[in-house]
Amino acid sequence: MSPAEIKKLQDENAYLKDEVERLKDELVRLVSRNLDLSERLEEDNEMRRRVSVAKEILQGNIERQRNADLKDDAQLMALIEMKVESDRPHLQPDFNARDLAKLLDVSQERLTRLFRKQTIHRTPDAYIDNLRVLAALRLLREKQNYTIAVIAEEAGFGNVRTLQRRVQDAVGMTPVEYRALMTRDM
Repeated sequence: MSPAEIKKLQDENAYLKDEVERLKDELVRLVSRNLDLSERLEEDNEMRRRVSVAKEILQGNIERQRNADLKDDAQLMALIEMKVESDRPHLQPDFNARDLAKLLDVSQERLTRLFRKQTIHRTPDAYIDNLRVLAALRLLREKQNYTIAVIAEEAGFGNVRTLQRRVQDAVGMTPVEYRALMTRDM
């Protein structure tokens, strides 16, 4: 072999070593992202379990819980979860905290105090936003034939850009990247 051929092989070898390192880094990043997504899915499953329990608890006494300003925070949270699960009002783009308070027949102040005290969502609007993101993620996984614009509309976002920002904030990737990752093995 000539010195030029040896040099060329050494350069290729160095390039391949760099590429292997880059791929290792990418694999670590993807595994980390997968763990984050798994945690988020576990949180979603926990929320569904809580809604199921809330439905069972509230089935017999829903009328009593509709009074203007429920005293028990746990009952009000259960009512919120039940109403959201059954009526799905958050899928309407103009649904907001004021509408949620009206749906529950409580004051906005009462609702805001409840969320600050009882939830990881600091405000009712943050809760509604989270519900929309969860709906969008579900649609991205299950409705591969839907465009991103249709998913934005179905999940209650006013526009595609808002959907993209919210999904990026929640899972660290765009809706297109999330769909590709979630549907890759299907």
